[in-house]
Amino acid sequence: MDLSEITPVAQDYLKAIWSATEWGDPPITTTALAARMGTSAPNVTDTVKRLAGQGLVEYQPYKPVTLTPQGRAYAVAMVRRHRLLETFLATTLGYPWEEVHDEAERLEHAASDAMIERIDARLGRPTVDPHGDPIPTAQGRTRRPLNTTRLTEAKPGRYEIIRLSDADPHRLTRFRDCGLVPGGAFRVIAQEASGTTGVPGYHHTAIELAPTEAEAIWVTPTLKTHRSL
Repeated sequence: MDLSEITPVAQDYLKAIWSATEWGDPPITTTALAARMGTSAPNVTDTVKRLAGQGLVEYQPYKPVTLTPQGRAYAVAMVRRHRLLETFLATTLGYPWEEVHDEAERLEHAASDAMIERIDARLGRPTVDPHGDPIPTAQGRTRRPLNTTRLTEAKPGRYEIIRLSDADPHRLTRFRDCGLVPGGAFRVIAQEASGTTGVPGYHHTAIELAPTEAEAIWVTPTLKTHRSL
């Protein structure tokens, strides 16, 4: 998949459209896409129409935007590139995880396919990035963990943290300070309108996460969940 065949703007849009549905959310609208891309709805509409003309997206006015098979192939290749760069920055260059997303955004358009494959080999073919997002394979296969749910929907019990959204670097800093990391444990104590109360890791001090924070965390139940209820 030669990503140089499409413009950096097209790369960003296709990646955003694919990523919007990766964890089970519905296809993205042009309004939501404008918010994600930091631009106006008319600009998004114009860009999406161009992408539709190239056979990369399916677009109808007032309908969500979806990818064609070709558009999906480009999108997944961009996601792979982005997440491998994030992993390289964190594990090899020592970047804190709240900084790797924006840095990878800048690098992903300049890196060659050969460099990405060398990074993949150097890292030992990692399967997830620093935030827990699965890294697609070189053949375009994607792997989403089974039985995952947003923390806001988790009943009281014990869970493993699978993924933390990297959309907000300040929020990632708070997660790190609270000991919330992919692969870490989290015991949900209570779910209330004000947020989620629980204990991260093996700490004995409970924390409260605002609804917007808990929505940015995906978890899966551990075997201990059933015994603790």
